[in-house]
Amino acid sequence: MRLMFVHHVVEDRGSAQDMFYYAHIAETLGHEVVLFGAPRTPSAFKYTTEVQSADAGIFIFEFTTELQYGDLLAWPRLLSRIPRSRRVVIDCDGKYNDLIHVAGDINHADAELSRDWLEICDSISDSILQPTYRPLRPNVKPFFFHGYNPAWEEPLDFDHKEFGMVYVGNNWFRWCSLERVLRTIEPVIQRVGRMAIVGNGWDRPAPWANPVLPEDAYCNDPAYLKRLGVEVVPPIRFDEVIGWMSRGVFSPVIYRPLFDHLNLVTCRTFETPAANTIPLFCQKSDFVSDVYGSTGLELVLPEHQPEEKITDLFERRQHYLQVVRDLRHVLAQRYSYAARIKELIEIVED
Repeated sequence: MRLMFVHHVVEDRGSAQDMFYYAHIAETLGHEVVLFGAPRTPSAFKYTTEVQSADAGIFIFEFTTELQYGDLLAWPRLLSRIPRSRRVVIDCDGKYNDLIHVAGDINHADAELSRDWLEICDSISDSILQPTYRPLRPNVKPFFFHGYNPAWEEPLDFDHKEFGMVYVGNNWFRWCSLERVLRTIEPVIQRVGRMAIVGNGWDRPAPWANPVLPEDAYCNDPAYLKRLGVEVVPPIRFDEVIGWMSRGVFSPVIYRPLFDHLNLVTCRTFETPAANTIPLFCQKSDFVSDVYGSTGLELVLPEHQPEEKITDLFERRQHYLQVVRDLRHVLAQRYSYAARIKELIEIVED
């Protein structure tokens, strides 16, 4: 089957790694994944504007529903040549919901934009999917677009590390979540040692920061990071993420408050356990159990005396090495890209 993905891909954020491996794994299964569009510069992805031969259209919406490449005439070409019954919308950011405000985070700036998003998705397909086990709207089905690839797995060796902690990700409504981790580390900072944050918006405004956005979207505290000695590294390409996380003893898995509220997963949900690091899950235990099974519960940052967990990661590294091995086995069974592609084809053909 030839699947045409319609997605706005940016190689240093979002689902770029997922897109790359959907295409790679599909080929090994006798299928093909292509992206709609015609970039002006060389790309890591296979783009085409040839719609006629597509067996299905997979519309993946994260921060926008706009086409990455193509004008207004491209929409009629896509929608007229791919039957509605063969189109699927994957809503990665929980925007296919009414207006939500949670802990300073929002899915839309106002109710009108929420209605617009719903209408656009409904105009494309009757099959709306979200990467959560618990969608809010009754017509939405769970589908974990983000996947896990055992080929990513770095050999586990926690003894020789440059950093005690490494976090890789851009600051988009994430400061409060990261600050919780840093406040937890403060009492035991001598035990942790060097720390690094890789991404946009941590020690200076992100390129997308502007007065129209809520302050929480790009809130940061460069002075606090400097006081803790946190090293801030510029953003990196998707294929460098796992390597960078592998430079730390542990790597926190944090989401924006909206994602915690909606129980959404992200690419980091699955990339972090593949790195040569200890994933530290900063979500509620129910979510971790749903996604990772009971194995993941040992890697949750607790609400009470969380600094003891940080210390334990360093004092019992060999124990956590085995926990990560067990976790990788669970993820390979549940969330492989091969399983995702087969499930997606079943949804299209249903």
